[in-house]
Amino acid sequence: MTQALLDAIPDLPKVLLHDHLDGGLRPQTVLELAAAVGHELPARDAEALGDWFQAAADSGSLPRYLETFDHTIAVMQTPEALARVAKEAVLDLAADGVVYAEQRWAPEQHLRRGMTLPETVEAVQAGIDAGVREAAAAGRTIRVGQLVTAMRHADRWQEIAELAVAYRDAGVVGFDIAGAEDGFAPDRHAGVWKFLAEQNFPTTIHAGEAAGVGSIAQAVHLGQADRLGHGVRLMEDVQLSEHDRTAELGPLAHWVRDHQIVLEVCPVSNLQTDAAPGVTTIADHPITRLKELDFAVTLNTDNRLMSRTSMSHEMRLLVAEAGWTIDDLADVTLTAAWSAFMHHDERRALVDDVILPGYQKIEGALR
Repeated sequence: MTQALLDAIPDLPKVLLHDHLDGGLRPQTVLELAAAVGHELPARDAEALGDWFQAAADSGSLPRYLETFDHTIAVMQTPEALARVAKEAVLDLAADGVVYAEQRWAPEQHLRRGMTLPETVEAVQAGIDAGVREAAAAGRTIRVGQLVTAMRHADRWQEIAELAVAYRDAGVVGFDIAGAEDGFAPDRHAGVWKFLAEQNFPTTIHAGEAAGVGSIAQAVHLGQADRLGHGVRLMEDVQLSEHDRTAELGPLAHWVRDHQIVLEVCPVSNLQTDAAPGVTTIADHPITRLKELDFAVTLNTDNRLMSRTSMSHEMRLLVAEAGWTIDDLADVTLTAAWSAFMHHDERRALVDDVILPGYQKIEGALR
């Protein structure tokens, strides 16, 4: 059964909530865009460049991991480049069976060659629209929204939040803050969260990746986050007994679970950045324990280029190394679908018309 499930994974419908646009470029695209603007890269062919990105990201340090983005962002500074990267991201996700995705990215990082903030959002949307159309022509249906992100250290949170809200009916589905988590907590610009709440605008916050429960608490209580980017260090507020598999939850862990605040977990990336300190294998990654404890867990890729990953790859690893079943895969997929930043009736249609039939078809074939 395990091998049959592994073989069937590419055909399963997938929902992806945490995927960075500037972390998912094709290596060949990076080469071609870099050549066009004269940006020097650490390798000269696609395979070697892919190797370099993965090796750099495997350092075990989040700051070192983030340095890899210097190269991808450098080649995403024109409308044409942004549109190409966005279109290819949609096509790559659709080819992997993703039926709904949210692409997060920081418009403020793409202004070096004269674009305005609105122009960057419009360029990305043009690419997404083109990718959706091309995927449909190839027989694959996918819906993709933009998650507009503010960089923590750049202190443009309010401006970027206003940009996101301005484009809420033109492709932007939510707001995020990203970058160096430790030292740049949500209270750095407390007013932005009040603004977003007043605008009834969905929010996800990177928290519990490079900082612990204090960061998560601020994201949940001050930021009023609907979802937590990563969130795996919530385990610091959970005491496990390996003897009888019981767990004692602290106040914050109880709050997150009681309110079913969604965890956007990215296993491969988490191992690269040591987001789950001391964990070195997928088998030991806290995603499985968090799911067993009934937290609202979703499965994500984070940065497909740096981690050389995909949704299918993440699923295969969990099946092969952590003993996940098709029911486990269905569980995280349904949680993600019900947590997507779209209206309730749209979520229901995604679940009833796409996710459940897709899983039922595969389950029937596996019997």
